[in-house]
Amino acid sequence: MNVTGQRPRRGRSVMLVVTAVVALASCKKEGGEQAGGPPEVTVAKPAIEKAIDWDEYTGHFEAVDTVDIRARVSGYLNSVHFNDGQYVEKGALLYEIDPRPYQAALDRAHADMLAATARLKLADRDVTRGQELVKNKTISQENFDQRIQARDEANASLAAAQAAERAAALNVEFAQIKAPISGRISDNRVSVGNLVSGGDTGGTLLTTIVTVDPIDFVFDASESAYLKYSRQSKSGERVSSRDTPNPVRVRLLDETDFTHEGHMDFVDNALNAQTGTLRGRALIPNPDRFLSPGQFGRLQLLGSGEYDAILIPDSAILSDQAKKFVWVIGDDGKVQQRYVTLGHEIKGLRAIREGLNAQDRVVIDGVQRIRPGVDVTAKDGTIQVASDAK
Repeated sequence: MNVTGQRPRRGRSVMLVVTAVVALASCKKEGGEQAGGPPEVTVAKPAIEKAIDWDEYTGHFEAVDTVDIRARVSGYLNSVHFNDGQYVEKGALLYEIDPRPYQAALDRAHADMLAATARLKLADRDVTRGQELVKNKTISQENFDQRIQARDEANASLAAAQAAERAAALNVEFAQIKAPISGRISDNRVSVGNLVSGGDTGGTLLTTIVTVDPIDFVFDASESAYLKYSRQSKSGERVSSRDTPNPVRVRLLDETDFTHEGHMDFVDNALNAQTGTLRGRALIPNPDRFLSPGQFGRLQLLGSGEYDAILIPDSAILSDQAKKFVWVIGDDGKVQQRYVTLGHEIKGLRAIREGLNAQDRVVIDGVQRIRPGVDVTAKDGTIQVASDAK
């Protein structure tokens, strides 16, 4: 009973397996052309646009001029005429040192000058009278020569007295300390009533002033960048920033666009042997005084002359470890792997500096479905350049 009952079940199982295999084979046959056929990709020739490169550097702002405000005469500080951190104009009164001792010295010097003037007048009259007397033989030639000498000495004494008066007047002027430049002033470092020391050296530091418009942006460029710029200057592609104020653009740390425009105004005369870098400086207008010395930012410097840029979308670019490559359809219809050197982003696309030419057919869609040397079904497409992009 058991044996005869199992045979039909075994037969039905075999028939079910055979039926499944036939059905699967039928499905494969029906869809074989699509599943095993060449993958479909979209290809396009690169877009060509006139462009220039901008090289980026990190740096910081510095004041064009920084002045330490020091006392030039000694005395007690009488008054302070500014608020800490305010913007001051050139010539504005900042401090006043007690001027009375210097005013007294000026008055004394003025009196000495008046006395020297009187002595010179007397000496002039003696010489005038002596001219007639020596003709009449009333006085000797030696006596007349002595009168001329006395007049010359009186003239020299007057010049010395006038110089002393001017020096005394300078000390009175120096008792009022005024802003030598326009800029933003630091905090006051000496309180009223304190004795400050003056002089050409070692004078008391009272505060500092920095200019803010325009303002410098200082950065370091690598030796390779220096070599690139030097070779471009030699070939005529790009003029050196030593010889012409090449344009620059700067953005701050919280900005996305390079909105602050300026120009190069200095390149150092030697590279730093320890860091292998060269110091550069750009001048940036700052009429609203928003930029401040010490701020960091990113600078774009004109990095090339105008050229025809080969542009493709970033989505067409793949990575092979540290290298970048794209898929290119050759004349034989097969896929080729082409290593490329990337440039800057231009109008929403990526510039290719090396590895492609304008006639290459680049795979721009379906890049993940292909391998080197395989056949593909290529569909023509276009690379759109964003006209409103930077």
